[in-house]
Amino acid sequence: MAKGKKMGWVFVLPSFCGVLVFYLIPFGDVVRRSFLNAVGNGFAGLENYRQVLGNQAFRLAAGNTARFVLVCLPLLLTLSLGVAVLLQNLARKSLLKSAYLVPLAIPAASVVLLWNVVFDNAGLLNGLLSLFHLEGKNWMETDAAFGVLVFSYIWKNLGYDMILWLAGLQGISKSIYEAARVDGAGTWKCFLYITLPNLRTVAFTIVILSFLNSFKVFREAYLVAGSYPQERIYLLQHVFNNWFSELSVDKMAAGSVLLCMVLLLFVLMLQRSWDQE
Repeated sequence: MAKGKKMGWVFVLPSFCGVLVFYLIPFGDVVRRSFLNAVGNGFAGLENYRQVLGNQAFRLAAGNTARFVLVCLPLLLTLSLGVAVLLQNLARKSLLKSAYLVPLAIPAASVVLLWNVVFDNAGLLNGLLSLFHLEGKNWMETDAAFGVLVFSYIWKNLGYDMILWLAGLQGISKSIYEAARVDGAGTWKCFLYITLPNLRTVAFTIVILSFLNSFKVFREAYLVAGSYPQERIYLLQHVFNNWFSELSVDKMAAGSVLLCMVLLLFVLMLQRSWDQE
């Protein structure tokens, strides 16, 4: 082995050992426990997986989580790319970039406080409705709670994705655009045939990060509505949290393995579609 490769392994080994000890080995134990009963000393086969898939709360949470991701990802990616393209040509874009990143610095507890101030029975929104003689409600206990959750996710992650898009946009040579304009290409054609194709690599990273960040919205939903929120914002993390409180280790393990398989399948399918284009 060449000396350079040996030095590379020396630098990689500490990180690999950390991943092995804190992630891979514990996950291997989770897979093992998913085939055992709750006590952990009897083989249960696929019974745990059957119970999880047949659990009404799990199916509800899985459906809500899937709906949330399918709604949020396209909205977030489109809006953040649009904002990045608009900011790219502005002279004083540093101040605006900082403004878009402010939501990332706001703690989840502060976001929840804002939710309560706006959407509670005695909140600002109901106060505004009362001025027009309209009946108010506790918005976080209605179907509108899902919209609030979507808005919160996009509001908090828009600046983060925008910065990533800007990094990709700045890596595109301006000479390509100049040559296209000389040939008569307009702004829209430059965007379709130059900008988007050159953003493929960074787009894959942004999609994966945005997908993983969508699971962090549970913090706000849990703090504002507890373990059993309104039906439309009951997510997979609520299920796992409740199973943890009940010490249902068998169902937690099986559910975790199923979720990991879905995430892995999503990443592999996304990777394959990117490679084929």
